Amino acid sequence: MPKGVRLRGGSASTGRTFTGQCRRTDVTGPVPERDGAHRERPEERHKIMTDGHFTNNTASGSEPESERTPSQVRTPFRRWRVVDIAVASVIGVASAVIYWVVAMVTTIPWSFLDGVVPGLGGILNGLYLFAGPLASVIVRKPGAAVYAELVAAILESLLGSLWVPVETILIGLLQGFMAELVFILLRYRRWNMSTVALSGAAAGFGCWLYSFCTHLQAINLTGPYGVIYLIATLISGALIAGVLVWYLYKAIAATGALDRFASGRDIRTTGK
Repeated sequence: MPKGVRLRGGSASTGRTFTGQCRRTDVTGPVPERDGAHRERPEERHKIMTDGHFTNNTASGSEPESERTPSQVRTPFRRWRVVDIAVASVIGVASAVIYWVVAMVTTIPWSFLDGVVPGLGGILNGLYLFAGPLASVIVRKPGAAVYAELVAAILESLLGSLWVPVETILIGLLQGFMAELVFILLRYRRWNMSTVALSGAAAGFGCWLYSFCTHLQAINLTGPYGVIYLIATLISGALIAGVLVWYLYKAIAATGALDRFASGRDIRTTGK
């Protein structure tokens, strides 16, 4: 009812009405709010239940980022888009071709390095480990490393790998999982060269572990060969699948090809 309008039965002198209801009867002006009283805002009248919490639903259908719950803010990040799948698949396919070529051209260098220092051939393992870290740092979605490594392993086995197809797929899964594990532990919040290098080293550890569990059972894990092979593989993973991948990612992002990704916009805006 507009201010100043009086109902029948009201007192002209006092400006009060008698409606028979227990509510404020003074319509000549607003009643002062008590100290600490909370006046409901229009946007607070409409609430929705999201992830077990009530959140405001404004008339525009959107809400400020600062007022969202953590689960609401992270949901778009975790959801894969078509472009994410496409780019991760391209990384997997390109990596498979490179892995296939590397397997053919590194046989002699591997034998030479192992002849110089037993286990030193592991320094070449990083050439098989970069798909997972590269996909993760570009796509930045949970499972990107595992997906890219799996695609690479399947295609490499179809191209005619030097190893049994099942083994190629299994080691690809393990390397992808180990690369992914680093980002999982960091909750997908740190994207820098150190994190990517650690991811590459973790993938190298998976490669080393699989080799000793399937082909090198007769060799002592803690013996000279096992230790040197592990150290060489970790260094190779950190440098080739980590540091080199980081600079490759920055070079790609600088061209604008990754502008649809947060990873690309980070490089374009900050230059870091």
